Amino acid sequence: MQLTNNTIFITGGTSGIGRALAERFHQLGNKVIIAGRRKALLDEVTAANPGMEGIELDIADPADIERVAARLIENYPSLNVLINNAGIMPFDDASARIDDDQSRRIIDTNLLGPIRLTSALIDHLKAQPKATIIHNTSVLAYLPLASTAVYSASKAALHSYALSQRFQLRGTNVRVQEIAPPWVDTDLVKKSGDPRAMPLDIFIEKTMKGLGTESEEIYVEEIKAIRDNPGSGEHALFNAFNGSLAANPIPV
Repeated sequence: MQLTNNTIFITGGTSGIGRALAERFHQLGNKVIIAGRRKALLDEVTAANPGMEGIELDIADPADIERVAARLIENYPSLNVLINNAGIMPFDDASARIDDDQSRRIIDTNLLGPIRLTSALIDHLKAQPKATIIHNTSVLAYLPLASTAVYSASKAALHSYALSQRFQLRGTNVRVQEIAPPWVDTDLVKKSGDPRAMPLDIFIEKTMKGLGTESEEIYVEEIKAIRDNPGSGEHALFNAFNGSLAANPIPV
């Protein structure tokens, strides 16, 4: 995608990867609108970045998505980039009874939210001279973390959706890119300085370089071997990965 002269809407823009991407695009001179559930956080981020704007949005609420999409189309007619970034990552235990309310929140936020929001904006994006949809999935789309079974499944599903959407939009002016982050040191899990987590600034630097190309998927070189999963060695890699984390758990 082109990294300048865009009007960008990014969900989950008040913290972590979302805020870092929003601020980097803002620094490049793009018009950036961030979304989040809490007005206080939106106000904090926009105050720190004059010219950036914020919109309250509950990405798990279909009616709220339609409301915000209508407002975006009316107030920002040049909107040409949608970044589906919002996500939640509760831990669970697939060997025991799963909390259904929690599972629904994960699916509504991580999978149906991006599907619904993209659907609400797709006709507007198609009307732009050049547009981009970016889905933020995860390395766990390719190599599940067993202790976040529903989250991992939601990201695998969003990856699958992005593939289909990209194919269906072939020949149009809308491009679909996917970001697949590794474990990044943010509050999505718990910001702890764990040496196994990639520092946020390093991840953003590498990701922005990838976004500035025509690459369909953007992932850091450190996870290339995992991106190449699944394959004939999938089960061995999965068991080794999860065994290592079981022996040295992620801070929660």
